[in-house]
Amino acid sequence: MEYDDKLIEDAVLALLATFSSDSGNAWKGFDFEIMSRLHEHGFISDPVNRNKSIWLTEEGLERGRRIADQLFGVKTQGELESNSDT
Repeated sequence: MEYDDKLIEDAVLALLATFSSDSGNAWKGFDFEIMSRLHEHGFISDPVNRNKSIWLTEEGLERGRRIADQLFGVKTQGELESNSDT
C-alpha cells in the first residue's frame, strides 16, 4: 500500500506535541512508558537495553501495518466512492 506522507507528518507532529513540555521541548525518542506497554502486549522487543532500535514481533508488525494502512493509506477513487456508499 502507498502511504500519504502528509498524514504521517501530521501524526508524528501530533505525537511530538502530545509528549512535549509546555514550552514545546520534545524528546526525539518514543515515550518509554508507551514502549514498555507495547512490549507487555507482545508487539515489540524489550525496549530496555543499550540498543537504539527495537524489533517488532510478527504480531506487532502485522498490527502496525494494518493500522498504518487504515490511517495513512492513499485511497484510490474506487475506494473513496465505495466508502461514501456505506
